[in-house]
Amino acid sequence: MSRVEFPVPSGESPVPRLRALCLALPEVTERLSHGEPTWFVRGRKVFVQLSDHHHDERVGFWCASVAEVRDGLVDRDGERFFVPPYVGGRGWLGVYLDIPEPDWDEIDELVSDSYRLIAPKTLAARLDAPEGA
Repeated sequence: MSRVEFPVPSGESPVPRLRALCLALPEVTERLSHGEPTWFVRGRKVFVQLSDHHHDERVGFWCASVAEVRDGLVDRDGERFFVPPYVGGRGWLGVYLDIPEPDWDEIDELVSDSYRLIAPKTLAARLDAPEGA
């Protein structure tokens, strides 16, 4: 079965940019999980997982979130956000990357917020520490 490819506006895969955002966070590792690139805190706890045509013909990612935040984003803009299968019931958020002009500042914020929810408090606190501290 062939996949339908949704164009990325720049013609480039959004995965390297998502990867860079995730790997910039303290003690994050990447490995395949369920056939998709997945980012873990300290090699154990998932906070972001790529969703490349997983259950649909779209490219996006799933990230830890709070149900109220997720619901607000999905209600506000269902073209960019969705409730992912399996983990959506636990508040996780789905974000499409195969849209025209993804908002990478917002994606950076969502990835960081996801990390804060999953990482131990000591690691999450490092995100708010002044540079060089």
